[in-house]
Amino acid sequence: MGTAKKRHSNIAIFIPHMGCPNACSFCNQRVISSTVSAPSAEEVGRTLETACEKLPDGDSEIAFFGGSFTAVDRDYMISLLEAAYPFVRSGKVRGIRCSTRPDCINTEILEILKSYGTTAIELGAQSMDDGVLSANRRGHTAAQVEEASSIIKKYGFELGLQMMIGLYCSTPEKDMETARRIIALAPQTARLYPTVILKNTRLGELFQSGEYVPYELDTAAELCADMLEMFEAAGVRVIKLGLHASETTEADMLGGLYHPAFREIVEGILFRREMEKQIEAKGNYTVFVPANAVSKAAGQRKCNILYFSEKGAEIKICPAKSLQNREIIVKKE
Repeated sequence: MGTAKKRHSNIAIFIPHMGCPNACSFCNQRVISSTVSAPSAEEVGRTLETACEKLPDGDSEIAFFGGSFTAVDRDYMISLLEAAYPFVRSGKVRGIRCSTRPDCINTEILEILKSYGTTAIELGAQSMDDGVLSANRRGHTAAQVEEASSIIKKYGFELGLQMMIGLYCSTPEKDMETARRIIALAPQTARLYPTVILKNTRLGELFQSGEYVPYELDTAAELCADMLEMFEAAGVRVIKLGLHASETTEADMLGGLYHPAFREIVEGILFRREMEKQIEAKGNYTVFVPANAVSKAAGQRKCNILYFSEKGAEIKICPAKSLQNREIIVKKE
C-alpha cells in the first residue's frame, strides 16, 4: 500500500479569474471575480508574514490558486512572485505552487516561475477527450495537456493534474480513459473533482433545460474508487478528491456531485471491497483496520456494516496500530 506521506499545509492566495481567456461551461469564476478584488503584492506579503508566524518552517507551500496564474498580466504575476520569493529563500516555506491552464505554459513562463522558487505546477486538464473539452468550452485540447505536462517535467517542476468527473457529454468510460491518460503522463499529484453544477454557468443552463444529466452520487463514488486505486497503484498522490466545503456553498449550487465527505465515501467503498475478498460466508467477524480509519471502514452512516449484515455477516470494526492506509485483517469469531 505504500507509506503514509507527511502532511503539510498550503498558504492559499486566491487570484480571481482575471487572466483566464475562456468561460468554461462549469465555471462561475467570472462572477466571483467581479466581487472579489485581486490581491496586491503588498497584501500578499502581509498575508504570508502572518501565516508563516503560525506554521513550522519548511512544512508549507505558498499556493496561488483560484484562476489561471500564468495567464494574468505578466507584470502583476511577477509582482506576486516577488512578494512570495523571500519566504522561499528564507526557508519559511518549501516552495511555491500555482495552478493554470495547459495552453498558458511555455518556456518563457517556466523560466520566470523557476527563478522565483516555484516548485510545483498544477494543470487543469479536466478531460483528455477532445469532444468533452470542446463541449465544455475549455479552449484547449488533450494534446496541449500532454505537451504542457512534458515541458513542466523537463524543467524539473512537480507536476499536478486536475480532472473532472461527470462533465457534460462525458461518460464513465470516457472518464476512466481520462484517468488512464493522466496517469500515463506520470504526474506526482492529482486532484479529482466530481462535477458540481453552479449558478450563472453554461452547465447550469444545460442542467435546468434537462440537456445535461449528472451522474448519481453512488455512480460517481464507485467510479472514483476505481480511479483512486489506479492512481495509487501508479504512485500518483491524489491530494484532493471532491470539493471542500469552503470552495462552494449551497447558495451557488444547482446540483451535481457534491458531498462534504466525498473522499470518505470513496475510501469506504475501497474498504468494503477489501473486506469482500475475505468475508465469504455468513457469521460474525472482527475486522481490524488502521487506527485512523475506523469510520471510513464502517462507511458513511455505517453503510458497510449494514451491507454485510444484509448478507448474513455481522462485522465489528476495530483499530490496529500496526496497520496502515487501507490494510485490513479479518478474523472470524
